[in-house]
Amino acid sequence: MNPLAVVTGGTKGIGRALVERFVRGGFDVVTCARNEQDLAVLQQEVSQLAGGRILCQQADLSVRSDLDNFITFVHSLERPVDVLVNNTGVFMPGQIHNEEEGVLEKTIETNVYSAYHLTRGLIPTMMERRKGHVFNMCSTASITAYPNGGSYCISKFALHGMTKVLREEMKPFGVKVTAILPGATLTSSWEGTDLPEERFMKAEDVAETVWAVYHLSPGAVVEDILMRPQLGDIG
Repeated sequence: MNPLAVVTGGTKGIGRALVERFVRGGFDVVTCARNEQDLAVLQQEVSQLAGGRILCQQADLSVRSDLDNFITFVHSLERPVDVLVNNTGVFMPGQIHNEEEGVLEKTIETNVYSAYHLTRGLIPTMMERRKGHVFNMCSTASITAYPNGGSYCISKFALHGMTKVLREEMKPFGVKVTAILPGATLTSSWEGTDLPEERFMKAEDVAETVWAVYHLSPGAVVEDILMRPQLGDIG
């Protein structure tokens, strides 16, 4: 039986690249997204790849009932989870003093609470097996304050902190925990930009890095993956 990976937000950008990389590597991948049509397209296209297979569930992980349903769906497979990538995220540019009411709550629910609750729902079997790897999709905004970052920076700092705490908790159980901190990556978030492609990383670069880090020996873990475009951050 193929190993199992759970990658949230798998229809676009880095999430899509991760789904494809793990499927091509022989994993069965469970993913979710808010848009059912996007999931249907993903299912059709990824099913044509050689390797593992993809299983999709519609879910908005910022909504607790959807998140709980997704956990139930994963448990219903009755298979151990080898890799969990908490990739679901939202970015709404703004500043603390002037962003719209509710932006902080929505951003925290999507970027932090989803990873917190999903991890809590899936990690016990990793602990029992003393095997597994959790990747949290942080950002350079987890370590750098951007003027137009507002609630996004707050959420990514929090997610990075959560990852560090989880890493300490999981040491005795043999479960690896890694924070991924990518800079500007050419995804739909940058749609319409006037900047040339070479100013960005490719989503596939992030996926390949995660894939490589997962394949280290059991005695080694990369705690933080900090990636930036070769030409540096985009302010």
